[in-house]
Amino acid sequence: MTYKTEQEAFWSGAFGSDYIDRNKGEELLASNLNFFTKALRCTQRPKTCIEFGANIGMNMRALQLLYPEQEQHAVEINADAAALLGKVIPPENVHHMSIFDFVPDRTYDLALIKGVLIHINPDMLNLVYDRLTQAAGRYLLVAEYYNPRPVAIPYRGHNDRLFKRDFAGEILDRHDGFELVDYGFAYHRDPSFPQDDITWFLMERVG
Repeated sequence: MTYKTEQEAFWSGAFGSDYIDRNKGEELLASNLNFFTKALRCTQRPKTCIEFGANIGMNMRALQLLYPEQEQHAVEINADAAALLGKVIPPENVHHMSIFDFVPDRTYDLALIKGVLIHINPDMLNLVYDRLTQAAGRYLLVAEYYNPRPVAIPYRGHNDRLFKRDFAGEILDRHDGFELVDYGFAYHRDPSFPQDDITWFLMERVG
């Protein structure tokens, strides 16, 4: 697989595989269930969903508890993660590729991206925004680190691997067919259901 950016190669390789062990377990599943219960409270039971950058499917597992009949699809760049993801959702629904190379051939009630835009080369964000909105038939949930202005910060000893900005605001500016429905924040020191300081934005297609 050839890549357009250093960040893709980074996450498809050993670092991305090591990430798997740091982001799994029943406590994370419980926190994710609490997270999606809040973030999706304004939706009308999305029957279909696609997640961009799903890793091993911890978000998919939480959504399965909320919506047992939901049809789920996902895009994942790391081969090890994609193999495990295929045990959570049907293997034929796993698109093992870069988000840049994925072109939706249909829409889904919910398109989801959580903790992924922060790791994408900023020069490629508009392409990803377009892919997300192409896939979102009704709802788009973006859950990332927020900053009012673009900024890059070191990530586990690496430079140019983590970026903060107003991702949702940029999507709304670029795609006027969506409007903001709800938003919130999940704190890493929450005593019951911590998340990694994620700010989430739920958008809905209009018109």
